[in-house]
Amino acid sequence: MDERTLAPRDALAVRFAEKMAADFRTVDSAFKAELREVFNDAEIAELGMMIGQYIALGRLLVIAGAHEAACEIYVPDY
Repeated sequence: MDERTLAPRDALAVRFAEKMAADFRTVDSAFKAELREVFNDAEIAELGMMIGQYIALGRLLVIAGAHEAACEIYVPDY
């Protein structure tokens, strides 16, 4: 597999995150059925919680004005 190509399961998780971030109303019954073909209910709940946490963290960084620093490339001082 090409390193730029996601496995189908991973690609579906990314689509879920995009829908949650851009417009959660697009997570309709058809999409939920698609999720259930690949993930069990516990996995869907965990994905949803993790997606929500990262969306919230990103928004908090913007509110705090720290989003620019968070985007800087980290270079450790060895």
